[in-house]
Amino acid sequence: MRKQIVATVFACSLAARMTGPAELPERVCANYEGDPRLERLRSFFEGYRCPAAEHAEEFLFASELHGLDWRLLPSIAFVETGAGKTARGNNLFGWDSGRQEFETPVHAIHWVAWRLGNSKLYAGRSARALLRVYNPRAGYAELVLAVMRRLSPEDQTGPLNPPTDGWRHKGRPESAQ
Repeated sequence: MRKQIVATVFACSLAARMTGPAELPERVCANYEGDPRLERLRSFFEGYRCPAAEHAEEFLFASELHGLDWRLLPSIAFVETGAGKTARGNNLFGWDSGRQEFETPVHAIHWVAWRLGNSKLYAGRSARALLRVYNPRAGYAELVLAVMRRLSPEDQTGPLNPPTDGWRHKGRPESAQ
């Protein structure tokens, strides 16, 4: 099933890459019902009462459309704004030091995915290297990578265990604002 989704998303991505970040790709290309990543992501966001839980499917779609690890976008959103808790202007990702405004959270997801997947600054880099460009602050990349691992170790699927260590999002650190 996952191979079928990836093949369909890849075929659709050819057209979407041409439209750029200003336009949303059509959702007729992908259906994530039954995909264990969708339930893991929803459970994670809901466990922290994150507003982005309602957009879990968009995170998966945008990630696959632009060749990103499915955990990257949600993890950046979680670290930057508590996945929507502290977002201003629908900017779930703190893009442009939080100054960029987006029409909707879905636009933000697709715009940032497009940039990370296609910009010469980010495309083709490992997650760690991409994150160091995204935010060069010491420890930032490791924090996002820790959230990615919390979502799922690279090859593991199945239900997400709720965090037991009391790790809570308290907004962006002062140095990142």
